[in-house]
Amino acid sequence: MYRPMKIYDAYRLAIETGMKHDPRPKEEVDLVLSNAKKAYDALPEEKREFFDAESLWNPYYDCRFAWGEDIAKEADAERLMWGIDITPGELLLADRLREKGQRIDAVVAHHPTGRSRNPFPKVMSMQADIFHDCGVPINVAEGLMGPRMDEVLYNVMGSNYNQAADTARLLGIPFFNIHSAADNMVQEFLEKKVEERCPRRLEDIIDMLMEEPEYKQAARLNDPPRIIVGKKDSRCGGVIAKMTGGTSAPDGIYEELQKAGVGTVVAMHMPNSSVEVCRKCHINVVISGHMASDSLGVNLICDEWERHGIEVFGAAGFTRFSRN
Repeated sequence: MYRPMKIYDAYRLAIETGMKHDPRPKEEVDLVLSNAKKAYDALPEEKREFFDAESLWNPYYDCRFAWGEDIAKEADAERLMWGIDITPGELLLADRLREKGQRIDAVVAHHPTGRSRNPFPKVMSMQADIFHDCGVPINVAEGLMGPRMDEVLYNVMGSNYNQAADTARLLGIPFFNIHSAADNMVQEFLEKKVEERCPRRLEDIIDMLMEEPEYKQAARLNDPPRIIVGKKDSRCGGVIAKMTGGTSAPDGIYEELQKAGVGTVVAMHMPNSSVEVCRKCHINVVISGHMASDSLGVNLICDEWERHGIEVFGAAGFTRFSRN
């Protein structure tokens, strides 16, 4: 007999799915969890209540339950609403849709919110492994990532991080977010496509991306994949995808990628300062699109949920496309 999955179990399944597709070696992911356990065990009893206990099993600090864990452990996950960015407005929308008779068991955000907002720069450390796989010495990759992680932390420390979570609490709607676990999915997906297709010119990368429904949908909304550095007939050289690891990489990494033989970077988005470094280093840049690329990773998580009988509908920048 079919038994619906609980909301919290669906949340855990999303994290575990992301772990299976993490770009790092398994021992590096295990080390994150082991270090969290050591930190917890070293704390005196009176300080343990302030420890992020979820880090003992979840290596992604940018994926957390923002509100309603206890409810989620008892309530069935039959139909969820997922958006790229969830603000109080989207939670009010969910409440209104409930009033109109729609079933919404929980709201899911992609980008960090609530308890996952301030610590999310910690996940950026995985970028060092991604760049090491591209040929950058690990000591150089880690040396460049450290200051960039600090910069991002300082930028998020002033945010009103719990605003949406407070709205969920007042409305009684279970609310969580899945960030790096979903980004890992699109990272692996595009890496495999590049490996299979071996694009020779930048226009081949654009054509490759445009085979996927997320990029087609974005193009209909005037946000197609774009060549930012290079021309459509420019030869690609070595191609890498940069889709996971919290947020944009440090500017200095692109000079190191050039030394390692990288000719083209495919990224969701890139700040202008990094684009200018890529120009100087003659590295081609293809911007796949932020909402489209996030949606691709989210859809791959939703496909896993769908196989467990969970329906997801999109909002706030996310459009559901099933590959099942």
